[in-house]
Amino acid sequence: MAEPVPPSHMAYDRTIVVFSPEGRLLQVEYARQMVKNGTTSIGIRTKEGVLLAGVKVAPKLAILDSYKKIYQIDDHVAAVISGSLADGRELAELARVRAQINRITYGEPASILSLVTYICDRKHLVTQYAGVRPYGVGMLVGGVDDTGPRLFETDPSGTLMEWQAQAIGRGGDRARKVLTKGWKPGMTREEGLKLLIKAAKEGEKGVGGELEVIWITKKGIEKLDVKGF
Repeated sequence: MAEPVPPSHMAYDRTIVVFSPEGRLLQVEYARQMVKNGTTSIGIRTKEGVLLAGVKVAPKLAILDSYKKIYQIDDHVAAVISGSLADGRELAELARVRAQINRITYGEPASILSLVTYICDRKHLVTQYAGVRPYGVGMLVGGVDDTGPRLFETDPSGTLMEWQAQAIGRGGDRARKVLTKGWKPGMTREEGLKLLIKAAKEGEKGVGGELEVIWITKKGIEKLDVKGF
């Protein structure tokens, strides 16, 4: 959690484009906190493809299918989000358009890295102009291209990082401990799925909800039926 802001620093608190004397962009820190308030999202890279999962929790009488945490961007790439669902939806739509432009222009699917870089550039852009705010959403973007299975994380600052396995959201710290202990090179889909479910259970311990999981390979994207969550 971000440190409290002293009263003398309130001017830095109200604008996105000015660093505080400690070198902090406070609005970006608040956006990161919004990601931590979201339900847990997890990604795991295996030797065959990428598993992405998001925990969905809704009030009583709400229909879970009415909102999304996982978005298909192209036939070979998808994203799972934590934080602002509205911000995540907009970024996913922008990435879809970018992917289609690449297909039309070059006659081939976009690389995972180029799509993630585009998303991060968009996130970074809104941290440099007054009158806007950062995107309050973290994204795990996974897919398979000519370089193999890839898994990336983007945060509200526009930072990009590639992972073997990663978890974000309110249960991210607990889930990452499970991933760190259980991930190993050359994991199969079945091994990765077991680890993912275990990490999701730990991340959302005592909360419940529904776990949505997709499996991404060169053949496309498949939604998996999860038992035991």
